[in-house]
Amino acid sequence: MAGGGFATSAGGNDFEAKITPIVIISCIMAATGGLMFGYDVGVSGGVTAMPPFLKKFFPEVYRKTELKIGLDSNYCKYDNQGLQLFTSSLYLAGLTATFFASYTTRVLGRRITMLIAGFFFIGGVIFNVAAQNLAMLIVGRILLGCGVGFANQV
Repeated sequence: MAGGGFATSAGGNDFEAKITPIVIISCIMAATGGLMFGYDVGVSGGVTAMPPFLKKFFPEVYRKTELKIGLDSNYCKYDNQGLQLFTSSLYLAGLTATFFASYTTRVLGRRITMLIAGFFFIGGVIFNVAAQNLAMLIVGRILLGCGVGFANQV
């Protein structure tokens, strides 16, 4: 039977790790990428079921919910390609942006990449707040996805 163990020292110099303010700030900044992604997942799911939102951006879906058409399952009510694009555009943009963010991180560094992520995210928020039609809403979601993709890469 094979035996094993843990070495307390590898023969080299031990590194004294200390928790400094820089380490704490770095951890907080790294967690913001996941926080943005998780917040968006939670909020967008609730917003897509709100009647005022559906009435403005997805009148067909709103009509189905008000007329009680297809109440045997939620799939039939929310079967709309625009609504599906609204939901999935963030994830597709995040996936694509991650590949560009890896190059940006390697060439420009982590700090600049996080700054770019912040600009993408702020731009997406502005587009979504000012959205007057579905196109503006989806552009905002794509920018949010790019921000999430860049932030998660770092």
